[in-house]
Amino acid sequence: MGNSVRNLITPVAALGVGFGVAALVILLSHGNPAQSFSAMFASALGSGTAVGETLVKTIPLALTGLAVALGLRAGLFNIGAEGQLLIGALAAAWVGYAVNPPAVIHIPLCLAAGVAGGALWAFLPGLLRAKRGVHEVITTIMLNYTAFYLTHYLVTTHMRDTGTMAPQTPEMHATARLGIIMESAGLHWGILIAILAVIGFWVLMSRSVFGYELKAVGLSPDAARTAGIGVSRMLVTAMLMSGALAGIAGAVEVMGIHGKFYDQFSPGYGFDSIAVAFLGGTTAVGTALSAVLFGALKNGALGMQIDTDTPKEIVTLIQATVIIFAGMRFLRHGRDRSRSDGSDDTRSA
Repeated sequence: MGNSVRNLITPVAALGVGFGVAALVILLSHGNPAQSFSAMFASALGSGTAVGETLVKTIPLALTGLAVALGLRAGLFNIGAEGQLLIGALAAAWVGYAVNPPAVIHIPLCLAAGVAGGALWAFLPGLLRAKRGVHEVITTIMLNYTAFYLTHYLVTTHMRDTGTMAPQTPEMHATARLGIIMESAGLHWGILIAILAVIGFWVLMSRSVFGYELKAVGLSPDAARTAGIGVSRMLVTAMLMSGALAGIAGAVEVMGIHGKFYDQFSPGYGFDSIAVAFLGGTTAVGTALSAVLFGALKNGALGMQIDTDTPKEIVTLIQATVIIFAGMRFLRHGRDRSRSDGSDDTRSA
């Protein structure tokens, strides 16, 4: 019960500090925090259409949040979800327009391409961490920029739709598109994929041997190795799975909303996922609820700005504060683990 209470207090306190800092900034700007936050949540949850729009933004946040959470469970800080999302989205878009089988085949193919693209982009950081002790924060940040410029290059050259001046791929075939559930909000069947991912994450972490071994590696690599767990193998596998989740988030976005890949289509879902995972305590349900909250914040930010003149960047301030506050718990755990296990514990198999 003690751990459960602490696990609940940390995200609630982080969120409270985030809103508190935002309220202070609004007050210093001669605004009314109560009116601003009220307008924000009214815009995000005040009608059926608003709820649908919030859920649309929740889908990629939930999938990328799970990606970051899975890495954290293994003691890995995957900051590369944005790059993995972009590569997964581009791979899915390519399969979506390059071939045209029946929908029952085409949709799984596009999703598989997204998974493969994201996993491929996460493979090198995982391998370098497992075999050479290179910290994944450095490699995933570097690969984010590589993904930005690689996708930009491809959609302005070899994969560009020649019928438009915009840097984008050709339209995906209708057989590759996810169906729409709520037309007024653009809510698509990607919500089902996100729900299945949350359930799968819970089963994996709470009801499987693999999940137990993954958590053991995250808690103490030396103890896990002593128990016969292949630490290097688990680190690489965790990064592959984390990248796959981010990749499928990108695939779902292009299949459910855009129908193509265009340059800079993501508003930063992969970066927002860090706050989502921290606030959710890296648990399946917590991450899902955190994704809904941040989806509401994103969806309500513009309405808040229009109704109260409060800049929508206040939402970014809340997210940043949550990352700093909730992230201290993970960083403190990592520091304690390094002291107890040694700083070079991932170099041996």
